[in-house]
Amino acid sequence: MKAVCLLGSPRKGGNSATIAGWVTARIAELGGEVETIYLNGLQYRGCQGCYACKRESPVCVVKDDLGEVLAKAAGADALILASPVYYGDVSAQLKGFIDRTFSWLVPDYPFAEEKSRLSPGKKLAFVLTQAHPDADLFGDVFPRYSNFFRWLGFPEARLLRGCGLQERSNPATRDHLVTGAREIAGWLAETGAK
Repeated sequence: MKAVCLLGSPRKGGNSATIAGWVTARIAELGGEVETIYLNGLQYRGCQGCYACKRESPVCVVKDDLGEVLAKAAGADALILASPVYYGDVSAQLKGFIDRTFSWLVPDYPFAEEKSRLSPGKKLAFVLTQAHPDADLFGDVFPRYSNFFRWLGFPEARLLRGCGLQERSNPATRDHLVTGAREIAGWLAETGAK
């Protein structure tokens, strides 16, 4: 099984990156191959709305650091997206990647039965952290993006969410996060093992 983990936080050792690290470490223990990519260290732009990926190319034509990331993510069995919640959404770094996955949709995606260019049956895991302790706030982030990713060939998605995690919080003190990371890793590691 091959997984790609994208870290959307500008902080290398932030809460979402720490929790995602637990997931990836466990996948590796289970025999999976994982590549982790720190998005804030790359130079890239968001989707340019040029529609070249629908008219003249099966991949995004924008030439920047995200092209290779899109190719690696497209070729993986599982994708892990980790981000803090900023202003009620994923970080700008992760949102830029998500917008560029538009290139994964077939040209006639609004009407096509199979909307994605990717091979079917991929799995998606989201690791989201937020400073606000109220889980009712920003609960729409995961459902919104998991719906888009279903179009892209990820019919199954799971969420690991930490609320009330401040800059100096220690996510390791939250048992549900430690246990959840192991459970999600086990679920992802089943991908491609059949």
